[in-house]
Amino acid sequence: MRGTLEDETMAGAVASGEGQRLAHVWRDFCGRLAEAGEVLLRPDAPATPLDQAEGLRYLSRLTRTALNMLVDSSDADFPRIFLLTDDKIKIGADNPDNLYQQIVVKGDRDYRIWGKRGTVPYLSIGSKANRYAIDGTMASTGEIEFADVALGPDGSFEIVASREPKPGNWLPMADDTTLLIIRQTFNDKATETAAEMHVERVGGPATPALLTPEAIETQLLGSAAWVRGTANTFADWSEWFKAQPNRFYEGDQQVFYRAGGDPKIWYGHAFYDLAPGEAWVIEATPPPCRFWNFQLDNWWMESLDHVHQKIWVNGSQATYEPDGRVIIVCADRDPGFGNWIDLAGHRSGTALWRWIEADDHPVPNCRVVAL
Repeated sequence: MRGTLEDETMAGAVASGEGQRLAHVWRDFCGRLAEAGEVLLRPDAPATPLDQAEGLRYLSRLTRTALNMLVDSSDADFPRIFLLTDDKIKIGADNPDNLYQQIVVKGDRDYRIWGKRGTVPYLSIGSKANRYAIDGTMASTGEIEFADVALGPDGSFEIVASREPKPGNWLPMADDTTLLIIRQTFNDKATETAAEMHVERVGGPATPALLTPEAIETQLLGSAAWVRGTANTFADWSEWFKAQPNRFYEGDQQVFYRAGGDPKIWYGHAFYDLAPGEAWVIEATPPPCRFWNFQLDNWWMESLDHVHQKIWVNGSQATYEPDGRVIIVCADRDPGFGNWIDLAGHRSGTALWRWIEADDHPVPNCRVVAL
């Protein structure tokens, strides 16, 4: 039976009112997202056309990641594995040798992760309390590394992520866990096989809930807050490193772990500042370790273009000196000695050295030379 004209008029009025409210939500989202642009105006932010253009592009990349994570991948009842970074989206000194995958979860639920190990040398999963939008932290609430994971004869595995301990392979979570981070670290992405990963909630509903205006409002405003919080978190870091130019930053490693770092990794962050014709020379003797690498990043702590330029090196690629030292030369052109790292048009920016599961954590020596 059809409704009366009065019913249709009332429904139209309700729809119009809801439309006006959601249009306001969209304007609010856009306004809060625009506030993230303040990071470009920081007094210490570089003012060169290249750096400012990269900063603007960086904000657009953060927005893409935020919307993917907090809108399209935000249903903790129907978790999906998505890439945090790739060859274009870059965040927080992302590792060129890594495949970063993430899963949005809730700490009061249980999850099953399964797949096949592959041949990637280093593989770990961490549960995190993602608070980038609030205070720039992403504290660890549990870690599991695949050296400690029981595998089937064909390399298959199954892991349960939950608050309460489970038999077999178990990844701890906590009440405030909101994210799982999968780190796959390669010596050579061209020859090694990534792990195959799948995830599902244990005991969840059969179908996703229908979207509500309240839910999309929360997701959009959360995305804008995450973009602004993330941009400012790593701008703060760049300012810290800038205070000790052309050397590795002497800071508490717990700061990096609280921001989501792997507790098995030592993070040597740095800021380089070079005049035309100068090179930044770094020397270190690698200790026994699972893996090491070095990379150059821009001011915004994005790895430089590692697809088209040689802006990083790892322990399996490096050329070593007869005494076991490794020499890295960051310069505009290949100087003919050591391991050349291309500045890729940058005179200043940030950098990162990693030791993974190392017996010791020597701080590499640095000097600036004229070529």
